[in-house]
Amino acid sequence: MNLVSVEKKLGYRFQNPALLKQALTHSSFAYEHLEDKVQDNEILEFLGDSVVGLVLADFLRQAYPELGEGQLSKLKAALVSTSSLSILARKLGLDRAILLGRGEEKSGGRKKKSILAGTFEALMGAVYLDSDFETSRHVLQALVKKYFKKLPRDNFQINNFKSALQEYFGQHKLPGPAYRTVTETGPAHNRVFTVEVLSGDKVLARASGPSKKSAEQKAAQKALKKMLKDSFKVFSEEAFIVNPESMAEAPPNAQGKNIKKG
Repeated sequence: MNLVSVEKKLGYRFQNPALLKQALTHSSFAYEHLEDKVQDNEILEFLGDSVVGLVLADFLRQAYPELGEGQLSKLKAALVSTSSLSILARKLGLDRAILLGRGEEKSGGRKKKSILAGTFEALMGAVYLDSDFETSRHVLQALVKKYFKKLPRDNFQINNFKSALQEYFGQHKLPGPAYRTVTETGPAHNRVFTVEVLSGDKVLARASGPSKKSAEQKAAQKALKKMLKDSFKVFSEEAFIVNPESMAEAPPNAQGKNIKKG
């Protein structure tokens, strides 16, 4: 475990390196080393969850003073989602630095978004305990500005793909969308689901993912991208940004013609 590499990417050097090591220690590893009294990162994750939430809420409040609570909440939810925090964790190399138990290692724990996101929150909790809130704010905001460059600048809407597709079709009085699982492959610990999204009997898009939820979001994303084209900007694996005016336009089908209402 290269702690110096993590510190370099984080942009913060710990006064107490033991806090950094604890932040990177999963409960499965601590359980296998009870005789050594190894501390896991669960308490730091609990603390870091609040630090991340407050820092990002205040960051968005200052960055978008014209937005109401509803849009700010959607933007914050996208930033603090398991998917987004797992992206930050991978950027910092936490997937390689986490201490995992043998069982969790074998089951692909280094790729699990929940473990990566929790480790990132623990890391921010450790930064807070090692310094202060202002330092934590500086470190986290710098990471967000560096790795989420697609943050919107002006008139926009943000939503997750499935919800947006549902709202879009409802707005235009079109049938669907409905989701259908096409295949399930792979071993139990590494399943791959392939899902189609349909409007009536028309297949709009197909996508695969490690869970039905993930595959459905990706299928909805593909369907929306076909319809919204250039006005569509992916923000995270679960959210997108779009100009509100494009949502009012009649949706084209896969061949580029408008879908008839009725």
